[in-house]
Amino acid sequence: MKRIYSIDIARGLVMIIMALDHTRDLLHTDALTQNPTNLATTTPILFFTRWITHLCAPSFVFLSGASAYLSALRRNDVRASRQWLFTRGIFLVLLEITLVNFGVWYDIHFRTLLIQVIAAIGFSFIGLGILYKLPVKTIGVIGLLIIFLHDLLTLLPMVSNPILQFAGALLFGGGLIKAGGTTILFGYPILPWMGIMFAGYAVGPLFTMPEEVRKKRLLQIGLTALGLFVLLRAVNLYGDVAKWSVQKNAVYTFLSFINVSKYPPSLLYTLVMLGILMLFLSFIEGRANRFTRVVTVYGKVPMFYYLIHWNIIHLLMLAMVFLEGYRADQLVFGTFQFGRPPGSGISLWMVYLVWLCVVAALYPLCVWYGKYKTSHPEKRWLRYL
Repeated sequence: MKRIYSIDIARGLVMIIMALDHTRDLLHTDALTQNPTNLATTTPILFFTRWITHLCAPSFVFLSGASAYLSALRRNDVRASRQWLFTRGIFLVLLEITLVNFGVWYDIHFRTLLIQVIAAIGFSFIGLGILYKLPVKTIGVIGLLIIFLHDLLTLLPMVSNPILQFAGALLFGGGLIKAGGTTILFGYPILPWMGIMFAGYAVGPLFTMPEEVRKKRLLQIGLTALGLFVLLRAVNLYGDVAKWSVQKNAVYTFLSFINVSKYPPSLLYTLVMLGILMLFLSFIEGRANRFTRVVTVYGKVPMFYYLIHWNIIHLLMLAMVFLEGYRADQLVFGTFQFGRPPGSGISLWMVYLVWLCVVAALYPLCVWYGKYKTSHPEKRWLRYL
C-alpha cells in the first residue's frame, strides 16, 4: 500500500504552525501575563496567532488515528497491531513526562508535569488497542458519541474526594493536581481526545479509496462539521462552556463567535478544527509542488520535529534573556516557570521572525533524519520516533 502524502502534508503544515505557538509562549513579551484569546486585552492579530494553532492538537490526534488504521492494514496481523498500539502508547506517555516536559520547562527537578498532546495520543493508542477487535464503524460511533456528549460531564457537581478529583482531571475535566512537590497539569484529559482518535481511526478507510472519491468524501465531512459548528454556535446553548456575545464592534463579535474552548476540547472546538482539517485534506489531495514537497519533509518525521523544536526554542529564549541583560542568577525555574525572568520578551513581529528561522533551521535536520530512518528499516526503535 502506497504512502498517503496528503496526511504527511497536513501533518507537516500543522507542525509548522505549532512552532509559532510555542515560540510565542516562550518569547513574546506578554506571554507570561496575558491570555491571547482574552477579548478584553487581546488584539485581532494576537488572537489569530493563537487561534490558528488550535488546529494542531486535534489534527495530530485525528491523523494518528487514521495512520493507526493504515498501519494495521499494512501489517495485517491483529495481535501485532494491538501490541504496537499498546507499546507505542506507553512509550508516548513516558516520553511526555520525561523528555517533552524537560524541553518545555528546563527544570531538572520536574516540579511541573504537563500532560498534553503526546500523552493524549499515547493514552488514545492504548484505548484503541483495547477496542481494536471491534468493527471500525463501531469504534467510529464510540468516538462520535464521546465527541458529542462529553460536554455533558461539565454539568456534574464538583467533588472533594482527592482520588475522584484526580480521576476526573485525568479522564475528562483537566485541571491542576498537587502531588507532593510536583504540580500536575492535565491540559489534555484522556476521554475527549480519545474520541477524536477513534473518529480518525474510523476515517482511515477513506484513505484506501480512489483519490477522487476520497477528495469528495473529505469535503463532505468538512462542510458538515463546519455547518454543525455554525448552527450550534449560533444557538449558543450547547457545545462549549464559553458562550459568544456581541462585542464592541463586528470584528470582536466574530472573534467571540469563534473563540471556542480547547481545555478540554469542546464539541464546537472539535467541529471547527476538524472541519478545517477535512477541507484542507480534500484540497491538498493529488497536489504536488514545491510547497507540498517542503511541508512533507516535516510531516514524515513529526516526533523528531516535536522533540527538537522545543529545545531549539527554549535555547533561543535563554539567548534572548541574556542578550536583554539578565544574569544567570535571575533565571526563574520551577512550577510553571520557563526560566524566563519577568519583564523579558520580544514583540509579536519578532516572534514571527524567530518562528520562521526555527522552522527553516529544522528543515535540514528533518531531511537528514527522514533519510536515515528510511535507509535503516532494520532499526525498529526508529519507528517510535
